[in-house]
Amino acid sequence: MRIAELYTRDRPIFSFEFFPPRTPKGGESLLRTIKELARLRPGFVSVTCPLDKARRRDTFALVVRTKRDLGIESMAHVVTVDYSRSEMAEVLEGLRREGIENILALRGDLPEGADPDAPRDFRHGVDLVRFARDVGGLCIGGAAHPEMHPSSTDWQGEIRHAAEKVEAGCEFLVTQLFFDNADYFRYVERARSAGIEVPIVPGIMPVGSVPGIKRMANMNGNRIPAGFLAELEAAEGDDAAVHELGVRHATQQCEDLLARGVPGIHFYTLNRSPATREILSALRERLAIPD
Repeated sequence: MRIAELYTRDRPIFSFEFFPPRTPKGGESLLRTIKELARLRPGFVSVTCPLDKARRRDTFALVVRTKRDLGIESMAHVVTVDYSRSEMAEVLEGLRREGIENILALRGDLPEGADPDAPRDFRHGVDLVRFARDVGGLCIGGAAHPEMHPSSTDWQGEIRHAAEKVEAGCEFLVTQLFFDNADYFRYVERARSAGIEVPIVPGIMPVGSVPGIKRMANMNGNRIPAGFLAELEAAEGDDAAVHELGVRHATQQCEDLLARGVPGIHFYTLNRSPATREILSALRERLAIPD
């Protein structure tokens, strides 16, 4: 099923994101995690695409296996880095042959030291969106950045890039993680004012590690609210306490988002099930959301 069609339903759509493990043992462990979370009946799952080009086959294989063997709608992240147009055509056509209808089109991170202005077939994510649209047969999603992409210099340019992706063929946008809902709603307001009407799905990551979330926030330019950060730092070293704080904050975020009519929640699971399972179970119980 095309993911854009899911967002036309009259109830929020919950989805889970995973990344491809590096070892066969990790792959089997992840499949067990996906099976556990499948009991929560997600609308779809997605799998990220690594920087290492050789490992991207693992992304596509996991997406296919999740849909074929587990019966869960799946979306492949597809990045442009190191692909020629002919190689990209093979990737997209291969996914279609395997029954995959949905992709998240991204430029992807450049290798360390790479020249961002060097000639390449795909300079930006929007170039992949146009290419995938022309290949046909795919529902295309794109990324949104409630706190602005690290390479953006102003909001006018940030929203213009988002609008270009939608005009090129993106049917929905999934946001980067954020910890303050005000950032998400300000982004949506800017997008709507610019004429962007597609669903903008908030991405939520339950904190599980204080050093880990600090590194990620620093890399992506995420702002952790001062009060929440102080609680996390006070609990650092106590894994159970950090887990509880992460679940509590993410649950509160989701409750507020859902109460204000978001089309769904996309959970960044970090390949673990407990936090996501606790949050979604609590939301369905408190808000009487059907499976």
